[in-house]
Amino acid sequence: MKVETLLPLGKVDPGLRVPETPLDIHRVGEDAKLVEAMGFDGLMVEETKQDPYLVMALAAQATTRLQLGTAVAIAFPRSPAITAMTAWTLAKLSRGRFTLGLGTQVKGHIERRFGVKWSAPGPWMRDYVNAVRAIWTAWQHGTPLAFDSQHYTLNLLVPLFTPEPIEHSDIPIHLAAVNAYMCRVAGEVADGVRPHPVCTAHYLREVMLPAVRKGAARAGRDLANFAVSIKPLIATAPDQAQLGQRIRDVRARVSFYASTPAYVACFEAHGLGDLARKIQGFSRAQRWEEMPALISDEVLNLYATVGTYDEIVDKLKARYHGLASNVEFSIPVRSEGDRERLAGMVAALQAG
Repeated sequence: MKVETLLPLGKVDPGLRVPETPLDIHRVGEDAKLVEAMGFDGLMVEETKQDPYLVMALAAQATTRLQLGTAVAIAFPRSPAITAMTAWTLAKLSRGRFTLGLGTQVKGHIERRFGVKWSAPGPWMRDYVNAVRAIWTAWQHGTPLAFDSQHYTLNLLVPLFTPEPIEHSDIPIHLAAVNAYMCRVAGEVADGVRPHPVCTAHYLREVMLPAVRKGAARAGRDLANFAVSIKPLIATAPDQAQLGQRIRDVRARVSFYASTPAYVACFEAHGLGDLARKIQGFSRAQRWEEMPALISDEVLNLYATVGTYDEIVDKLKARYHGLASNVEFSIPVRSEGDRERLAGMVAALQAG
């Protein structure tokens, strides 16, 4: 299993980092070097308060081995041509270590934050990925650009704005997904899927992966190298005494996800649709502080992997064996001992 971590890592004593702290754009290079030195396979970045592509450029220049990617960048507010150019540049800069991770965002954000007209996300993402790939093919092989779909018509290449071919032009694309339709799209057109943290191992096995296989069969694609990159909900700490606070944090996170209508399928798959709808009612009534209490220990352990540092690696391997190719994992690093412990945990996950 390949082990990834997410920026931010933040700043603490003697150049070490703590995952919970905000990203410091001035220290991305140092953070990336630290991640590489600890033996991680990959470093990913979310699109939240920083441009993920700029962060990846800084990480690419500071490292030589680490796989880099967006997990994820929001697709629809950017035209396929802009995303194609950015990914092309990062693939060249990183010498083939960049993976383009794309997500859709929800309607409210697309329309009210980005000012873009909404459309059904599954068909839109299929067109988007195919458009990006059509642009890359034209650039790499010097062939005419002639892409026509429901959402995009692209047929203009001008030498002044056409990049030269690059050594690593086969840039992987991963898609964030929750529902079966987007998983089918990933199977049709992408190189990997990034399930939302609320997607349990059962949901991944029984809903998501069958949909991926269905999409691949529809497109006549081979899934031999298809990546399943998970970002599991994890509650872990050095000992049982400190684990309690992490459990409280993750219990609140599960209740928040249950309150989100877009994730209801992940609860219905476990017969918990009524619980999710009850929590949604609490959310609408602004009863946020009461929501975590509705998540029993049984439900918590269904959606989260819980254990001390000595237990968590084995529990993750047992839960995701045969399902995931990549896992995002980290613990706070506040001392040299923490750094050594994390490096050992990474190595143990990779051995699985």
